[in-house]
Amino acid sequence: MNTKVIIFSAPSGSGKTTLVKHALDIFGELQFSISCTTRQPRGSEVHAVDYHFLTPDEFRQKISEEAFVEFEEVYTDKYYGTLKSEVEKIWSQGKVVIFDVDVKGGISLKKYFGEQALSIFIEPPSIEELERRLISRGTDDTETIRIRVAKAEEEMSYAREFDKIVINSDLNEAKKEIESLIQHFIGS
Repeated sequence: MNTKVIIFSAPSGSGKTTLVKHALDIFGELQFSISCTTRQPRGSEVHAVDYHFLTPDEFRQKISEEAFVEFEEVYTDKYYGTLKSEVEKIWSQGKVVIFDVDVKGGISLKKYFGEQALSIFIEPPSIEELERRLISRGTDDTETIRIRVAKAEEEMSYAREFDKIVINSDLNEAKKEIESLIQHFIGS
């Protein structure tokens, strides 16, 4: 049974989700791990497709059952986590698990899975470019963008804790780089 995982982490606005979707399109042997969260669904998000949406009490119950590979309480009662059962389900299908997680989650997952994991940090070309991308998205107000940029600066200090750093200054180049990294990792 293949028991490998690929972890993508990045500051918000780095292009991580775009690159994860690209990897899923290219490699049929990858399967996305659906995380749990206690936040409310946004837009057209669907339970058990985008996230497993849980109440804070349901999440805490799963913590007490040691059901998570990793979890984090980002704000009071705002939890995110990865279920062990989700990983085992994907492995049982003969697939490689792919994670799209925040930086702290990525570090936790790498520690948990060790050599079974390839951890990739997606870095924006600069903080200024990251801020420009967040503004052009048009989804956040000025204060939220300011907070995200400050958090991104802190998150970028953890890049060296990942196996590979991909600087996403040119999306096509970044796609080629992650294709090569994944091919090498799952081909071995």
